[in-house]
Amino acid sequence: MNDLEPATAVEEALRGNGISVESVSLDDAVSLTYLTAFPDVEPDHGEVGRAVTAFLELARDDEFEPRTVEATVLRSEGDVQATWTLEADWIRAYNDYALDDEELSQRVLDSLYEEGDA
Repeated sequence: MNDLEPATAVEEALRGNGISVESVSLDDAVSLTYLTAFPDVEPDHGEVGRAVTAFLELARDDEFEPRTVEATVLRSEGDVQATWTLEADWIRAYNDYALDDEELSQRVLDSLYEEGDA
């Protein structure tokens, strides 16, 4: 465990993975908002993957108690591109080798809602 506040550690890990964090708060769930580097119609799956990887690595290194992540991806301020979710149970299962890369990725992608989808 490092000496940073949990939210600061999460933000630094995300920024280290190339995620432009607008806001992050840790309550029962993590609320993450970030500005995409790919403001296209559809969210960039690689960018989503880099954000997910930051949470997996923090949990693996005992710097983050797994909790559900609710992410909002912005094209620009106030312009939501998509939302996605990473469930706490998925983080635990992945780090316990009960869930592989492909299955975890599919679950996150299945949670992805592009602006306009309902």
